[in-house]
Amino acid sequence: MTKHRLLPDLPFGSYDEYESARDGGAGLAAARRLGPEATISALSASGLRGRGGAGFPAGRKWASIRAGGADAGDRYVVANGAEGEPGTFKDRALMARNPYQVLEGLQIAAETIGAAHAFVGVKRSFAPQIEALERASREMTERGMLGSIPITIVTGPDEYLFGEETGLLEVVEGGDPLPRIVPPYLMGLFATTPPVGWSAGADVVEDGSITGSNPTLVTNVETLANVPLILARGSDWYRSVGTSESPGTVIATVVGDVQRAGVAEIELGTPLSEVIVGIGGGVRPGRRFKAALSGVANPVITAADVDAPLAYETMQAIGSGMGACGFIVYDDTADMVAVARMVSRFLYVESCGQCPACKFGTGEVTAYLENIAAGTGDEHDIELIGARLLTVTDANRCYLGTQEQRVISSLLRAFPEDFVAHLEGAAPALLLPVPKLVSLDDGVATYDPRQGLKLPDWTFAS
Repeated sequence: MTKHRLLPDLPFGSYDEYESARDGGAGLAAARRLGPEATISALSASGLRGRGGAGFPAGRKWASIRAGGADAGDRYVVANGAEGEPGTFKDRALMARNPYQVLEGLQIAAETIGAAHAFVGVKRSFAPQIEALERASREMTERGMLGSIPITIVTGPDEYLFGEETGLLEVVEGGDPLPRIVPPYLMGLFATTPPVGWSAGADVVEDGSITGSNPTLVTNVETLANVPLILARGSDWYRSVGTSESPGTVIATVVGDVQRAGVAEIELGTPLSEVIVGIGGGVRPGRRFKAALSGVANPVITAADVDAPLAYETMQAIGSGMGACGFIVYDDTADMVAVARMVSRFLYVESCGQCPACKFGTGEVTAYLENIAAGTGDEHDIELIGARLLTVTDANRCYLGTQEQRVISSLLRAFPEDFVAHLEGAAPALLLPVPKLVSLDDGVATYDPRQGLKLPDWTFAS
């Protein structure tokens, strides 16, 4: 069976339901029996890759946090459920339907790396998910499942950068989601030296062994949900579906110009075109697929590559990426100038302003795209966009500037005719809503209506 490893059709209403359907607790028992080193070896053998977007091997990541000895200080683990990537609803679906598997995976991670404390970071607007996690935590604590390592649910703001791993750490510590320079495996939560907040400099020791560095494992909630089944059923079982480089299943979201919006668990290696049809019903009758974005972090996927298998290696081979598997589909009626403006403005207003090149660059690109979309632009605007895209990543703390560079550049290369049409007098481009999902019910995606009013200082127009 290739489906429903993670995402049940109906939410688990109790731990008893989870235990019956998923052998609940068996993964944690296996981890305790194996011990930390063998648990990490099992994860490495499974080929599990992180589901937050980067696809980094989970076993290697866990091992790096455990390394360094006592001198590095305490260890912490943070489950990242602060989902905010446009077009994505997978983490909220998982936390609402199967919070027990997430918490079991988190407990395994905490015991394996020797964590002093574990945290789950979610947006405070995710009310159903918070309720489900709190219920699961109570039930599992009453059964003695969660051990002596405290697990705290931390709620934070709706800002996009709350989902960035170092921005998440800032929120756990009580601050705003302002990304840090130093990654969590080098300098983690509550580190004492050197300073690691938003004001930290770049001259930090490049290993995880300095006293008080507190290496911290930050990992996506979907990644953690895979762990109990891998340990309970074995690496070979996990690898029985998917591809050699991308084993297992993944939770994908499909929205946009499709017959229905949806989220579902699919086998890795399934052609993207089949995912779009299977989850979204395909494009509307009489229309043709034009493009898809995997969130706003990877280059656009065109019709020439829509049949590519959905796997980390194949998405990279076509010049794009998996991201968080939230696919925004556009049919042949879509104006890609409008799409580029939507993406650029989203990244501009969500940029935190710590890196001048990023804030300035995304703002400038947005302004020039506005000119082109309105029909008042010229070739000079295209040249200026190209120039700003070259420098938007200068001295960046996080990946946001790179996203601007990769996505906007890809749209310019893939759809020059759409841009030329506006330079030659085509009708002004429509103002597209950002597909920042608030809910996804019965095939209908509801987008955040406030996103279009958001300003670059993170306030909102009246």
